[in-house]
Amino acid sequence: MSIFDIIGPVMVGPSSSHTAGAARLGLIAGRLLGARVLRAEITLFESFAATGYGHGTGKAIVGGLLGMHPDDERLPASFELAAQAGLDYQIINSTEQRSHPNTAELTLYNNDRKVEVTGVSIGGGSIEITRIDGMEVSISADYHTLVVFSIDRFGTVAGIAQRLTDAKINIAFMRLSRHSEGQSVVMVIETDQEIAGVLLSGLKQLPNVNDIIYLRPVR
Repeated sequence: MSIFDIIGPVMVGPSSSHTAGAARLGLIAGRLLGARVLRAEITLFESFAATGYGHGTGKAIVGGLLGMHPDDERLPASFELAAQAGLDYQIINSTEQRSHPNTAELTLYNNDRKVEVTGVSIGGGSIEITRIDGMEVSISADYHTLVVFSIDRFGTVAGIAQRLTDAKINIAFMRLSRHSEGQSVVMVIETDQEIAGVLLSGLKQLPNVNDIIYLRPVR
């Protein structure tokens, strides 16, 4: 057990799960878009929906979309700052049930870019991104993470893994999700080391790779 597990995260807000975790969800979802968020549809479920107003869950998620971390003192003013930044957002409190009570679904837009992200706040400021564009993933935001969008072709995974091996990058966790054989794939690779810009550029040039989003850890 670490000191973080005992005292919780450094944060602004009344709740580690409903505020700090929500800010992390917004921050990671915004990075997954790979561009500045211009429009956001934010749907909250169960406990997020029931108590989110009092805990500032919506403000925390919007703040995260603006690039704020859980300890950013601007989080309480995120709605006003979103208006200044030109971020158009809608927050919906759903009555539908989900497998986790602190669930948020975000659909984010920037002109020709769009991403659908589902995430849960699991307590103590920790989160898990569970879906990207309808495909199951698992992203904790605790590691250096590559989110690889590719086509399901033989050798693609091996090619990426070999490049990381050559760079002495240790893979902590890896998961691949696809709709069906030969179609689009989302691969999540969490590593113990930082990914250098030259390596990232090389990975993006590999056959069948459409795009790669690199996520640095969010504490």
